[in-house]
Amino acid sequence: MPKVMILGGTAEAGELAARLAGDARLDTVTSLAGLTRLPNVSGHVRRGGFGGPDGLAQTLSTEGYDALIDATHPFAGQIARHAAEAAERAGVPRIKLVRPGFERLPGDHFIEVADMTEAAAAIPEGARVFLAAGRREARAFAGRKDLWCLVRMIEPPVAGEEMPRGEVILGRPPTDPEKEMALLAEHRIEWIVSKDSGGRASAKIEAARRLKIPVVLVRRPAPPSGPQAAQLEAILAWLEETLFPAP
Repeated sequence: MPKVMILGGTAEAGELAARLAGDARLDTVTSLAGLTRLPNVSGHVRRGGFGGPDGLAQTLSTEGYDALIDATHPFAGQIARHAAEAAERAGVPRIKLVRPGFERLPGDHFIEVADMTEAAAAIPEGARVFLAAGRREARAFAGRKDLWCLVRMIEPPVAGEEMPRGEVILGRPPTDPEKEMALLAEHRIEWIVSKDSGGRASAKIEAARRLKIPVVLVRRPAPPSGPQAAQLEAILAWLEETLFPAP
């Protein structure tokens, strides 16, 4: 029975695992990083890291995997590079699921930048900013003492860690733009900073459109070379062709 590893942690990875769990021809394992909190992942689940590309390559080889699907976050650049390197070393076919970025519409006020440091420099003096980022990314704004930042993150900042001036709220982003609009209005937000994560978590982008708030959008890293797909159906078709080629 062919064995498939999904590098997960995203909603798409969970959907893919659910689809593959119903395929009796496959043994599918979803690998989740230690901090990933996604309940009810279908099929077998493995938690924890691999120790870099060497460890992942060894796991793929010794545990007899026949295919690797990288369905990690678009900004998980290091993991994507490790997956590509490990699959090549182990001789295991790999495909990268690359969800489309946020849709660009007429009237959008997007300022695209390379990273959070450039994003911090792009905000005008004295602005009130909504910053949707992890604590490591938020540190880029700590030097802008003229800004007031509403920082939303999933994990709380470490004690003593330098953070931007303003307020920190904990939690995952809502899917309802109305809730995002209420949050932005309550804190009198004038600018939004976001990574171009794409996918479904675009309530803040829709809220920005409705409120006509400019968005500084951090470009995602380029995925490693090799097969990639934007939709689950394309991943399933690749898997069928790779593991069950027509005679």
